Amino acid sequence: MKPFTFALALGLATLQLAAPALAGDITGAGATFPFPVYSKWAEAYRKDTGTGLNYQSIGSGGGIKQIQAKTVDFGATDAPLKGAQLEKDGLVQFPTVMGGVVPVVNIAGIEPGKLKLTGEIIADIYAGKILKWSDPKIAALNEGVTLPAANITPVYRSDASGTTNIFTTYLSQASEGWKKEFGAATTISWPAGQGGKGNEGVTATVKQVPNAIGYVESAYAKQNKLGYALIQNKAGKYPQPDDKAFQAAAASADWKSQPGFGISLTNQPGEDAWPITAATFILVYKEPADPAKAADVLKFFDWAYKNGDKLAVDLDYVPLPDNVVALIHDEWKGIKGKDGKPVSGM
Repeated sequence: MKPFTFALALGLATLQLAAPALAGDITGAGATFPFPVYSKWAEAYRKDTGTGLNYQSIGSGGGIKQIQAKTVDFGATDAPLKGAQLEKDGLVQFPTVMGGVVPVVNIAGIEPGKLKLTGEIIADIYAGKILKWSDPKIAALNEGVTLPAANITPVYRSDASGTTNIFTTYLSQASEGWKKEFGAATTISWPAGQGGKGNEGVTATVKQVPNAIGYVESAYAKQNKLGYALIQNKAGKYPQPDDKAFQAAAASADWKSQPGFGISLTNQPGEDAWPITAATFILVYKEPADPAKAADVLKFFDWAYKNGDKLAVDLDYVPLPDNVVALIHDEWKGIKGKDGKPVSGM
């Protein structure tokens, strides 16, 4: 038996380690965006330390609710909480890795990366204004590509989703019409298409529905061998959605400019920058009820920062720079037990 399973059930993925969950194991829930890399980290961490991770990939909204309800040791979200919310809930927020959201498509005869789109065109597709792949606006960007005169099925997240927040933040930057009508949020009143739960559910739906388009974290596109489109970036270029393009988008990031490192990396300048790049975040309590368990959570992510870079890069995630990890370690010093001592021991 493999150390973990990547389950696709009703769009809900759960990281189940081979051995039964033990009292000493860490529990977490939330974002589906980082699930592939958390799975790899958990497998390696158990081999190194004997401590397991039970992570429910239920979406950022669910992860926030579970940490607020104190039913897990950590929550995970791609939509970072604002400083006021962190303060109100007594939470500390820190990033783990960066990655990209990719438009995935199921169009017969079009190879991955051969279709070009702009943010405005994607916004019009999801707004129900562009209905067919043969639309003149799409055709004008794709000379020499045979586009079917078929109806487009937009596929979106049906759950409260940090990936949706990242995607719609970009659409709001690329399209004034989208910004005014829909804006950016973890849930949207979608005017067209069909929903899937989690990155897993969107992936499965796009694979099953001809002429569909969806948006998923790049690792899902890569692992499931999905077709994908290139997006014109702010510099007018069409970079490949890979770790180099995600790193380029984060090159000038000022991580301390927002509480809890909650910066946006979408629509950044640079010829090589992928326009829908983002970080993903962890939420833990500043004054945890169980300091020992909080320490275990920090040990896991400290191990990941030190040992998990290659596993992340293999899935096209981008590890955090060393200087950002140092800032995170400083932030951890504020997570204290009842004795007033930092639980991290740092």
